Amino acid sequence: MAAAAGLSPCPARIEDVPTPPPLEVIEPHDDSPDEIESRAELDLHLAAGTLAGLAVQGLRLDTDPPDLSGVEVAGALFVGCRFTSREVEADLVRRGAHVVPAFVDLPYPTMPGALYAADDLAAGFTEHGFAGMYDTVVYEHFKAHGGAVPDIREALAQRLHDSGIDNALADATTGWLARHGPASIVGVMGGHAELRGSVAYRLAATLGWQLTRAGRLVVTGGGPGVMEAANLGAYLATATLAGLTDAIDLLATAPDFRDHDAYTAAALEVRTTFPGGDGGLSIPTWLYGHEPANLFAGRIAKYFSNAIREDTILRLARGGIVFAAGRAGTVQEVFQAATKTFYVTDGGSGPYVFLDAAYWSNGVPDLLRSLLSTTPAGDQSGLVHVLSDVDQAVALLTDGSFTDGGTR
Repeated sequence: MAAAAGLSPCPARIEDVPTPPPLEVIEPHDDSPDEIESRAELDLHLAAGTLAGLAVQGLRLDTDPPDLSGVEVAGALFVGCRFTSREVEADLVRRGAHVVPAFVDLPYPTMPGALYAADDLAAGFTEHGFAGMYDTVVYEHFKAHGGAVPDIREALAQRLHDSGIDNALADATTGWLARHGPASIVGVMGGHAELRGSVAYRLAATLGWQLTRAGRLVVTGGGPGVMEAANLGAYLATATLAGLTDAIDLLATAPDFRDHDAYTAAALEVRTTFPGGDGGLSIPTWLYGHEPANLFAGRIAKYFSNAIREDTILRLARGGIVFAAGRAGTVQEVFQAATKTFYVTDGGSGPYVFLDAAYWSNGVPDLLRSLLSTTPAGDQSGLVHVLSDVDQAVALLTDGSFTDGGTR
């Protein structure tokens, strides 16, 4: 491709470019020892007589209210908690605590203490259909309050919510990474409009199935299409490949996500018919709330901020990223990831696997190779692979046993 071949090399002054932030600035910061995210944790600290310096996050303290009157609370932070009265809050402040009350009249928690599960997002569907399920109710609220440019009150509430998701995601991934290492998380990107049952959908589902069976945590953007397929494969990793095929065939009776109710009903039917396992991780956003929720991820870190969400997916996927067929959004993610690799922002990168050689003959992989051949850390163009075989992709991502020899 002429444009790729003609890409200018980095100038010699690249060494003068400010370096990216050090890893300790951008790695997930897990403050769990100083955070209280459940009533059981709170009770342990109350028994010791002090909450000083601790953060109490999103707890319902108006139900079976604890006695805080004799507890040391200097420097404690209560954020998104609900109390029996304003006097309780005022007393805590008088005694040296900081209180950020829960926002009222919101359909979502001010400070969630855990990631979402599929049942959380689908809550209300059985009674009220797609329009009445939790995920849609929050999206309608999001749109009604300015969407991506919310009013100040809504902006503060959304930022607190996303901070809680940040924290819960750090708790989940820090434990996984400690056990399995950074190369154990693999991202799967691709088109949201890919129909259930299509060749690309089946490839992505088989990929998620094999990666999970190989001990990898599959992370996606949490949308429909390729993203749902990869999480579906992870969800059914304990089933046979024939079972995965049967599940896809059932989903394919409602192939198009624009048919919201049928699409969601089919997903819930598969979850009932084929009880699954882990499902991997998904990181969706209410910016794209018109798309039905992907209900096959085991852990769902749903954000209001799309920018935080996209950066988080790419930061976590240090074991490599698979790019299935996709258009503008997928290509944007290719070069967002390339920026991190180019500047070694998050440490070393895993392979870039473009799955479906015929589709990716569009020049994007060649352009990426040309860019990565000129990084300050040296030639990293060898990270780019174009494959059409899922087995080869999995072998490359899990043990490096397959190499495409620079396939173009």
